[in-house]
Parts: sequence; structure tokens; C-alpha cells
Amino acid sequence: MSDIEHEARVLAIDPARVADLILTKGGERTVPDRLMRRYVYDITPGDRTRWIRLRDTGSEVTLTVKEITDDGISGTRETEVTVSDFETTNTLLGLLGYRPKSYQENRRESFSLDGARLEIDHWPLIPPYLEIEADTADEVHRIAGLLGFRENDLTGENTIKIYRRHGHDLNKIPELRFRT
Repeated sequence: MSDIEHEARVLAIDPARVADLILTKGGERTVPDRLMRRYVYDITPGDRTRWIRLRDTGSEVTLTVKEITDDGISGTRETEVTVSDFETTNTLLGLLGYRPKSYQENRRESFSLDGARLEIDHWPLIPPYLEIEADTADEVHRIAGLLGFRENDLTGENTIKIYRRHGHDLNKIPELRFRT
């Protein structure tokens, strides 16, 4: 499947407050908090606009090519397929010449509200954030407004740029895990 993502993030949220707000506005929790893990591979060394992501969400494993066209709400193209096994797919990519530049973990809790998909993400080293994804940019703005967020509260920046805001170069962190 190839699709343009229409998504925005609200940074540095209070996760419990935002979860309660989503539920109060009629949303529902679709997937409880879970650990997600991923390998990230460069397609072309030095090109930060395109990469491969192999991700295990806890319920499915997907292989995705992500392409950034701009930092706007509709600035990412994603081509994705479901694969059967995380480690076997990593091995297969290695046989094709791809080596992961990083392994990353995050925790995610998922919600739905008026047809939009909302994710509360926790990543190591940075504050949690809310991701709002909908079928159009206008719908992203509408859902954000329903939750009390203004347009200037939203960013289309990807996780790499969010890490940069906090003084971390995600491209230079080969292993990003939660400390136990």
C-alpha cells in the first residue's frame, strides 16, 4: 500500500491528561500501551529523505519505505506491506545488502476519535507526544481543535527532527532502548 500520511504531532504532552481528554470527547482506546520495536535502514547513504523501517507493533510486523517530501501535515509518503516475522525479515534485508543503521524502541497507546487515529508515544530521551492521523489535513486540524489544540500547537516534523529539538541526533544513536 502506498499512501500520503496526513498526520501532526503535539509535543511534550501529559499522557494521562490527553488520554482522558480523548475518552471524554467520545474517543475510544483501540490498543493498550505496548512496546514497539523497529530497525531503520538507509536506502541511499546520506539521503535523510528516504529510508526503510521494519517495525513490530506487538500485533503485526510491517516493512515500510518512508519518503519525506516536506515538514507539513501531508509531507510523508509511506509504502508498506505486512511481513510474517521481524527477525527473519531483518535477515532477508541483510542478504539483500541492507544493514540496520539503528534499532529503536518506543511505547505507544492507540485511540480512535471521529475516524481519526491518535497515538500517545513515549520514546527514550524525549518527552511524550500525541500523533493525530486522519484521511485529510483538514480532518487532522479538526480533531486537534476538538481536543483543544490550536494549529500552532501542531508540527509535521518527524521523530528525527523532534529528537534534534532536544539535542539528540537520532541518526547517530545505533541503539535506542528504554532503560530497565
